[in-house]
Amino acid sequence: MLTNETISKLQDMRLGVMAKQFKEQQNDPQLASMSFEDRFSILVDAEWTTRKSNHIKNLIKNAGYAIPGASVEDIEYLPERKLDKSQILRLASCAYIQEAHNVILLGATGAGKT
Repeated sequence: MLTNETISKLQDMRLGVMAKQFKEQQNDPQLASMSFEDRFSILVDAEWTTRKSNHIKNLIKNAGYAIPGASVEDIEYLPERKLDKSQILRLASCAYIQEAHNVILLGATGAGKT
């Protein structure tokens, strides 16, 4: 009975992920041997990770990128594109920001500058 009230209160406080994890902890016998601090840490970590992930997704959505799901790993290094893979990976490390260097991308329309 107390568990249902706790889950309800967590949901009322908009801690849905934590409530879900708490419910899962109740059904997992392996977690019963863990200390309170460890179990609580798992709950907080799940909630924090979900909130952080949702925040990043919202930032990407609001940025209005042409291809929001694009990533460096998905770049196609076709010969006609004449892309230098090592140079792309250096740029992806963002070291140029720390070094205060500018980056200018040049290329024909449709070359994949976006």
